[in-house]
Amino acid sequence: MPAIDPHIISTPEGLLALSGPLTDASIKKETDHVHPLYAEIIAASPFLTLATLGPNGLDISPRGDPAGFVELLDAKTLLLPERRGNNRIDSLRNLIHDPRVALLFLVPGVGETLRVQGTAKISVAPEMISRFLIDGKPPKCVLVVSVEKVFFQCARAIQRSLLWANRDPHAPRRVPTAGAILAAITAGDFDGESYDRELPARQKATLY
Repeated sequence: MPAIDPHIISTPEGLLALSGPLTDASIKKETDHVHPLYAEIIAASPFLTLATLGPNGLDISPRGDPAGFVELLDAKTLLLPERRGNNRIDSLRNLIHDPRVALLFLVPGVGETLRVQGTAKISVAPEMISRFLIDGKPPKCVLVVSVEKVFFQCARAIQRSLLWANRDPHAPRRVPTAGAILAAITAGDFDGESYDRELPARQKATLY
């Protein structure tokens, strides 16, 4: 019998000891629908990654178009156009096998990203396709995403990577702040202004 490596964490208890308890903000930022402030982030995003699961395992691939290319049909439904590509259609093949998806939205110059989890169907309905014409050219299909979970991811990974380091630091922010989102989602129970005011120092102190 192989020896057990004491440095491998394989239990929930081990993970909790490693990471510590969830913060209040980490819990309260999660919704089961697209809150209006989360919708602003989606509208400002020109790029996302799409994760799917198929018989050959996990896959993740990029999607991009002019900002706002993902449409909000309602608070529980997103529409994502599928443009022409290399015809591997790995994501689409996976969706036939397993409808579960995860999306990660990025906004240039903004540290926070937006995570969306749910399920997706592949639609070729003419009324869906016609919503996404660019220069008269339609997408191949549209992914209709049923939203189950939405929350923003903190900015530390973007800060560590210097992903937006060459952008104008004085350019106005185009999407709601983390504190504004928390305050809105909790109907004012969360002190968003204090959270935003203290966030830069807290992120700097806990970046590594």
